[in-house]
Amino acid sequence: MATPIDSRRADLSRRRLLQLSGLGAAASLTAGGAQAEALPVPTGRGAAMRRHRGSPPRKGLPTLPAAGIIALNRMGFGPRPGDIAAFAALGANDPDRMAVYVAQQLDPGTISDSELDSRLAAAGYESIGISQDPDTYRATLWDWYINDNAPSGNTSSSLPRDELTRSTFVRAIYGNKQLVEVMTDFWLNHFNVDINHSSFVRTMYAHMDLVIRLEIMGNFRTMLEAVANSTAMLYYLDNYTSSNAGPNENFSRELFELHTLGSENYLGVLQQNQVPLDGEGRPIGYVDADVFEATRCFTGWSFSYGVSGDGDTGLFYYRQDWHDRFQKNVLGVFIPQDQAALKDGRDVLDALASHPGTGRYIARKLCRRLISDNPPQNVIDAAAAVFTAQWQAPDQLKQVYETILMSEEFRTTWGEKIKRPFEISVSAMRAAGADFTLRMDDSDTSSFLSRYDDTGQELFNWPAPNGYPDVRGAWQSMTPRVSTWRLCNWLIDFDDADDNYYLDVLGQTPVTVRSPNELADFWIQRILYRPMDPADRNEIVQFMAQGINPDFDLNFDDGDTLDRLRAMVGLLLMSPDFLWR
Repeated sequence: MATPIDSRRADLSRRRLLQLSGLGAAASLTAGGAQAEALPVPTGRGAAMRRHRGSPPRKGLPTLPAAGIIALNRMGFGPRPGDIAAFAALGANDPDRMAVYVAQQLDPGTISDSELDSRLAAAGYESIGISQDPDTYRATLWDWYINDNAPSGNTSSSLPRDELTRSTFVRAIYGNKQLVEVMTDFWLNHFNVDINHSSFVRTMYAHMDLVIRLEIMGNFRTMLEAVANSTAMLYYLDNYTSSNAGPNENFSRELFELHTLGSENYLGVLQQNQVPLDGEGRPIGYVDADVFEATRCFTGWSFSYGVSGDGDTGLFYYRQDWHDRFQKNVLGVFIPQDQAALKDGRDVLDALASHPGTGRYIARKLCRRLISDNPPQNVIDAAAAVFTAQWQAPDQLKQVYETILMSEEFRTTWGEKIKRPFEISVSAMRAAGADFTLRMDDSDTSSFLSRYDDTGQELFNWPAPNGYPDVRGAWQSMTPRVSTWRLCNWLIDFDDADDNYYLDVLGQTPVTVRSPNELADFWIQRILYRPMDPADRNEIVQFMAQGINPDFDLNFDDGDTLDRLRAMVGLLLMSPDFLWR
């Protein structure tokens, strides 16, 4: 087994590496601008209402790289060896290549993912991939891990959570359907549920992951209802017990404020008849009364958990006798009394999904994810127009993504986003050719996840309903940066019981590349796929040379040289150049 990193290179402590390189954690703090505030920590209900407003546009942006670097870092989690060359072969110029690549990623059914399939199969996950039918999957998860009938005998609710976490990393690292993984991450964060909220949520969260994946290129309205019906969401926001005798507004509040219209369209405590109307006769925004009325519409939306003869299956269950049967009014839509089962709630979902304010809010979030912290208004407007006009189209979301990804602004923007810890760790493993199985029975996987969780972006574990921040300023403080830097160094330095490195730096370095200059240039190109700033490159070379002529070959039989080579790659993985996206 590997020796702890600090004892393996006593001469190369983290402090010394920073002093020698000028490119470590301290430098990365300023990637994207001046050091910003610490990652916000939510506490209580009020935290869900707060919004991180982002950073002002940054001056002195880095040089615009080739379109392949932009596409692979923002439509995906960074290139693997061979990806940039494959992108370059798609056309004669960058706009043509981008058009072909976008079309491929928007049609994931045509993309082969045989390596990913093999790795998922080899990992032997019990709770992942049981069924692609959402109800079958949901009922099975409930039966195995809530009712304790798992065939393996391991009925812990932590198993589905832990396997989903591992499989999410595997998909992001090894999957070719990169836009699917990016958008799954986006929507799970948009419809945020804290996976550790309860044993019910730990067990059933994987079902919510599935329903989002099934609609990732489809229709927002369909996704919206699937999430609203999911056991994890019903439990997390307490709607599963909301009744005419005791209505609970938690779900309806977040449905308006976070899932659809957004707080930007909240008009406070006005009376419904005081809200101005748009050109189509719709209220321009929502007020508290809309939330209260919507709460009544969703009373009785629950799941089966062994009460009132419901069957104890974990499936969505409508409790008719809990439903408020009387008339309501939501966003100007009159809802008469005694409608058919579920129709009250579905009318609300229709009104929200079709409202132009929802299109603007979600388009802005998508542009913020895919282009910049302060996305261009013309692209937001174009995407919002498609979102609203196509709200009933089966490929609505695909059309919205295409509008954003094919914009000139997407192709000509760089350095307005930095990678968050998940993106850093995954892109590092992709760039450095990691061979990491992430099996449940692998103690090294547990060590990796423990270190990853220290970065502040533990998967699916943001406690408040608003999800992890997606702006530069939230991730530039000391804790996420240094913890992610430590994780990258652990990845570079760690080997298994058979002395196989997860990131095999030496094995991937050509035998003809041995001088500090050659080593720096090979790995700069391998990690960044573009030249590094000359001053920063010189720091890398001097770190590798340690005072000798940088054109002289190093002795690769010397353990210190090999340690220094791995450390050099670790520095590149935490350089400002690597953190841009």
